[in-house]
Amino acid sequence: MKKDTLLEIILGTIGGLIFAVGMCMCLIPEWNLFHVGVVIAIIGFIVLLCIIPVYRKSHPKKEHAPVNWVIVLTWVIGVVGALVMGFGMSRVMVGDASGSDMIIGIIVGVVGLLICVLNYPIYSYIKANKSEN
Repeated sequence: MKKDTLLEIILGTIGGLIFAVGMCMCLIPEWNLFHVGVVIAIIGFIVLLCIIPVYRKSHPKKEHAPVNWVIVLTWVIGVVGALVMGFGMSRVMVGDASGSDMIIGIIVGVVGLLICVLNYPIYSYIKANKSEN
């Protein structure tokens, strides 16, 4: 592993954790730390932005290849799955969830999780069929 790759991993991990803690501070009203959370989240975002020059240094600019629509479809499926799972989790966790909210939230969350889990097999299937044609 190259030194630049390790630096990218370290910056991504630290920046992501700082950003996530800042967002939790903003979004959990019981903590009463909204303004401090905004500052912490901005610091985490700045740390994440520090990855860009490190990445550009270690990965020279390449010519653009044609768009790989299989990868685009994989990203779309992943984002949809994450949004569906997040909706299900929010039904369970936000406010005083009733019994029906809990059941609906768990079912929707599991469906979103299945979409995310099945994303790679879908990608593999499409890629295998595309290469045969």
